[in-house]
Amino acid sequence: MNTLYKIYQLVVALPLLLVATILTALVTIIGSFVGSAHFWGYYPGKCWSWFVCTVLLIPVSVEGKENIDRHTSYVFVANHQGPMDIFLIYGYLGRNFKWMMKKALRKIPLVGYACEKARHIFVDKSGAKKIQGTIEQARATLQGGTSLVVFPEGSRTFTGHMGTFRKGAFVLADDLQLPVVPITIDGSFDVLTRMEGFNFVHRHRMRLIIHKPIYPTSHSPEDIRQTMQQSYETIMAALPPKYQGCVENPGR
Repeated sequence: MNTLYKIYQLVVALPLLLVATILTALVTIIGSFVGSAHFWGYYPGKCWSWFVCTVLLIPVSVEGKENIDRHTSYVFVANHQGPMDIFLIYGYLGRNFKWMMKKALRKIPLVGYACEKARHIFVDKSGAKKIQGTIEQARATLQGGTSLVVFPEGSRTFTGHMGTFRKGAFVLADDLQLPVVPITIDGSFDVLTRMEGFNFVHRHRMRLIIHKPIYPTSHSPEDIRQTMQQSYETIMAALPPKYQGCVENPGR
């Protein structure tokens, strides 16, 4: 059965997903040029993500949608298990949002340009002014009523375990006094692990667990620290026992 699934990926899924990715990027670019990046930067990607999970025959379950209000802006923070996290959140979170992503992703042919036109936020750490510019862009995005999705670990795990959180997203939420929503991603690492070169997808259920918002109680470094710690513990607690515990992954 595993061999048949690998053949299916190469012969059926891969060509379909390549065409779908190119079409999604083109629709996003053209739509963002002639219309609203708020609309075209989200819905094509959402449909693309549904399509990816469906074509790969990956079962998905979502818990906790009742915890968020569609009229409220949030800073969503999630653990980062692997590349399938993108499709899980984009396709199933159910909220229009912008990604905060690594600057290096801008170099991906066509897709990087589509992300730029969609007004997703590239994190530039090349200097203090660049970092400040990234923060200002994120601040302007959130003040416009849009939510933001961030992976506070900074990069994908090599082991399935969580690493430490960086505080940037929490500082931003504190600055704008916005609620932080922890999200637990479970199963993505089992679907596609991090490794060099090509890797086949493994069929495994992915779970997206949307926890209750953490609302700001003050405007202070202590509130930032508490929100970050509470988010980390909440996300960790919903992971399977085999991925419990903090592990410093190499290269993070």
